[in-house]
Amino acid sequence: MGKATELNDDKFESEIGGKGVAMVDFWATWCGPCKKVAPIVEELAGTYADKVRVYKMDVDQNQGAPARFGVMSIPTIVFFKDGKEVDRMVGAANKQAFQERIDKLLA
Repeated sequence: MGKATELNDDKFESEIGGKGVAMVDFWATWCGPCKKVAPIVEELAGTYADKVRVYKMDVDQNQGAPARFGVMSIPTIVFFKDGKEVDRMVGAANKQAFQERIDKLLA
């Protein structure tokens, strides 16, 4: 079973760049909606372990990538395909909403 990988500014380019689909959950420890999304993100990491790279990035500890991608509210989940942003979701959502976005990118 997969687990979301903690991501930091130093490794952002090397982890997100390249082939395939990646999902980054921009979050913070004090954020209530982020806490609601966290178990869903972990579950998705397991469900899509062989197909999607799933990351979590604490915006309080890492400010470069969130600023570069215009993350103004959290949680913000950004989807990348082949290193390029292709979709994003802002705010808490249910598991089905995330799955629909991921499945569309994998199709």
